[in-house]
Amino acid sequence: MTKQCAAPDFSAEEVSSQAAPPPLRASDAREAAADFVAGLNPAPSARAVQNLVLLSSELVTNAIRYAGGVTALSFGADQRALHVRVVDPSPTQPQCRAPDLTGRTGGFGWPMVLRLASNVTVHRHGSRGKTILATLTR
Repeated sequence: MTKQCAAPDFSAEEVSSQAAPPPLRASDAREAAADFVAGLNPAPSARAVQNLVLLSSELVTNAIRYAGGVTALSFGADQRALHVRVVDPSPTQPQCRAPDLTGRTGGFGWPMVLRLASNVTVHRHGSRGKTILATLTR
């Protein structure tokens, strides 16, 4: 499911795309995701909207917590899928690790991203960071 390859540009078939200001908090990402899907016609399923909001929140949380913040956030949609793209300044590949059931050190976010998304690509920009693109069925 996870591929380390170039994160493609949003599809040529793309119906809609929107860049959001780089979020400082996960709540900013959730709000940006909800604003983006509110403007889509036809509207995605309620489940797809919930999953996009959750994916956005988790990707941004991970970027803030482990990668030095978010340098770009954008959303896209075509007839079949919704996309969220997060860019951060760390070249380090996301890692699956054992979840901390006490809640102190996490470990739940990246596995959740991989389960919710139909496709995840990570494109490293050398020492300048990476782009993570998560796609889910509309």
